[in-house]
Amino acid sequence: MITSKSINFMGLRKFFFAVAVVLMIGSIASLAVKQLNLGLDFTGGALVELQYESAADLSEVRTILRAAGYDDAVVQNFGASTDVLIRLASEDPDLGSRIAEIVQSEEGGEVTIKRIEFIGPQVGEELRDQGGLGMLLAMGGILLYVSLRFQMKFAVASIVALVHDVIFTLGIFSFFGLSFDLTVLAALLAVIGYSLNDTIVVFDRVRENLRVMRNADLEEVINVSTTQTLARTLATSASTLLVLFALYFFGGENIQGFALALIIGVGIGTYSSIYVANGLLMTMNLTREDLIPPQIEEEVDDRP
Repeated sequence: MITSKSINFMGLRKFFFAVAVVLMIGSIASLAVKQLNLGLDFTGGALVELQYESAADLSEVRTILRAAGYDDAVVQNFGASTDVLIRLASEDPDLGSRIAEIVQSEEGGEVTIKRIEFIGPQVGEELRDQGGLGMLLAMGGILLYVSLRFQMKFAVASIVALVHDVIFTLGIFSFFGLSFDLTVLAALLAVIGYSLNDTIVVFDRVRENLRVMRNADLEEVINVSTTQTLARTLATSASTLLVLFALYFFGGENIQGFALALIIGVGIGTYSSIYVANGLLMTMNLTREDLIPPQIEEEVDDRP
């Protein structure tokens, strides 16, 4: 029986769980076929930072570089409107100097070269491997933490929900060909933390209500627990999204990828906390007995 004060979230769990599965399959297919559009941080290449006396015209800079044969150059503001960052994937360590000379010769004395850097492909590969390893270690630590704080079924449900969030976010970046760099990787780690926090709040209430609502079945307990935490979840998600949208639209191109990854992650994280994590608890048939710690039998000394 569902109480009048709760929302029947689990009544549609099969439909929404099926949607989550379809999203996962689609994301994995996109990652397998289109793969990720890795940024300069992972592929290696040249980076040039220029400073203009007045606000720079980015379209003009792009036109200059296209005329010189560099159609793939990424041109964006870096902080102030007078600072321009140019990035281009390449294995040529002298490319940055040539790009700086081309722009400076076309723009005249208005441009000052502030920085020229080259990231080798080996360094980019190390950054990619270390970033992936860091994400796996984070997942392992979460599995251990939730297992110790709650129970293994909670841990499995939370990890599957987190994997769902990460793969879906990666799938969006892959499908639309968005640049994946270190800032996006950092956003994915933040998504893991945010989604876990949301899931833990619901799990904590589920565990508490399982002990209090002794005559209720698991579906009712989850519905009541999710309803009780819904206001907190929506308030947290809404306030976080307001900040992220502000960063995306007004923070400049340099952090748009970071903000977009978090926007996707926060939205899908709220969804997975309700329907993926809780739905898996239903599938694994969580019981009150699962929450009872095992008793350690003491050896009895029968000697007289």
